[in-house]
Amino acid sequence: MDRLSDIAIFIRVLDTGSISAAARSLGLSAAVASKRLISLEKHLGVRLLHRTTRQVSATPEGNELASQGRPLIEDLEALTTGLSQSGKEVSGTLRITAAVSFGHHYISPLLPAFLAQYPRLQVQLNLTDEKRDLINDGFDLAIRITDTLQDSALVAKKLACNRRIMCASPQYLATKGTPQKLTDLSAHQCLLLAGFHGVEDRWKLTDSQGQKHNVKVSGQLESNLGDALRDAALADLGISLHSTWHINKDIEQGRLIRVLPDYYMDTSIYAVMPQRRLVPPRVRAFIDFLQQHMDNEDWLLISL
Repeated sequence: MDRLSDIAIFIRVLDTGSISAAARSLGLSAAVASKRLISLEKHLGVRLLHRTTRQVSATPEGNELASQGRPLIEDLEALTTGLSQSGKEVSGTLRITAAVSFGHHYISPLLPAFLAQYPRLQVQLNLTDEKRDLINDGFDLAIRITDTLQDSALVAKKLACNRRIMCASPQYLATKGTPQKLTDLSAHQCLLLAGFHGVEDRWKLTDSQGQKHNVKVSGQLESNLGDALRDAALADLGISLHSTWHINKDIEQGRLIRVLPDYYMDTSIYAVMPQRRLVPPRVRAFIDFLQQHMDNEDWLLISL
């Protein structure tokens, strides 16, 4: 058990970025925490941390220990504290990764209420459009919008459906014309999202009758950032395919106009986690919080 406690200190150092911060969060002195880490390194016979006057970072052996040891520590934490904790008892560091646009527009605004509900919890939110390795990078969960989940080392909980629609600015449509049928898209500038699986130059659309259509599109601009494509659409550069949560206000206020309104693309919003026997209370609390808010929102399948 002492070695598990030492590993828990080591992982907290990686999460907080310093030995002193980790010690404070665990109610220890920095000297005691440092001594425990040195003892752990001697016991294992490897160096776990690179130490400088400004920061600490894991060695390759330290990264391996963190990857293999974190699930053990978190299973022990979940087992000993119970899975039905009250709000004030949920504690620790919650590490989340999400796409930039969704994280900025939806996750970030919810964090003040979430942290107020769980005052002993710390949150590290990493916004990136790169597909992070949850296990090796030490994330508790990712919020992903996709129609395919393939990694067998992960488990996923579907939070909501996510509808995407085509839109363009009034000026673009006035200049280039409004498409009347799907084949008209070939004559237009389409703004392309570069995602996990390459450039999205085939729009897999569903019509109002439920029929599926796979439409080849092209354009001068592609980006891995949804906000960049939204900005381009607002700047009259072309037709984009956006989630309703991203552009519903633009539609409502007339900055963008829905194109071919009988067609849409449906994907799903997932909470994705590393496989483990017990879900840490902080992870369960955040997923439940998100689920509650998404259940109360109407932007997911908004009728525009």
